[in-house]
Amino acid sequence: MIPQRQCFTYANEADVLNVALFGITAKEWRQTHPDSKGNIRDEASLQQLIVLANLESINAELIRQGIPQSERLLRLNASAKQMMQSPCRRSSH
Repeated sequence: MIPQRQCFTYANEADVLNVALFGITAKEWRQTHPDSKGNIRDEASLQQLIVLANLESINAELIRQGIPQSERLLRLNASAKQMMQSPCRRSSH
């Protein structure tokens, strides 16, 4: 893969993860936060960053399995929702 194409692919996959977790792409976030010096991930909570790391692993496995991007996004979003709710459930036991 040529370097420019590879960068686009990685950026595209990063946005799949951003949409799955945050509901928006990095570009959309920048447009709504023009004065922010950081990016969407810089503003994320510790829990969101942990979920994001888990989503990266899940996404890599789904890519390996040949799952199309649209289906991966749905699965990743469902996983993100579940993981973001998990600490509340565990603390009630």
